[in-house]
Amino acid sequence: MTNNSNPIDRWAYRREYARRSYPPGTRIRLLEMPNDPNPVPVGSCGTVLAVDDAGQLLMQWDNGRSLSLIPGVDNFEVLERPRHREIPAHNRHSKGEAR
Repeated sequence: MTNNSNPIDRWAYRREYARRSYPPGTRIRLLEMPNDPNPVPVGSCGTVLAVDDAGQLLMQWDNGRSLSLIPGVDNFEVLERPRHREIPAHNRHSKGEAR
């Protein structure tokens, strides 16, 4: 059982949740970014590039900006998730190929 009173465990949980829920390639529409003085405009769409160690979504917005999203603070909706995760070439195997 995770000890939620430990801040390290809390950050690790948030990071892993974000990585599972918003893999690279996930398309997102921003609904609200309340705590940023220069937010990405509401309604903007973008693509998740990665999740950092704090659980923030590193974004490439269609308007050219790259401001990160903070799940639980910023409001957004998922438009599309990647259909599958890319399998690195060294992990791909053809039928009958030795592993």
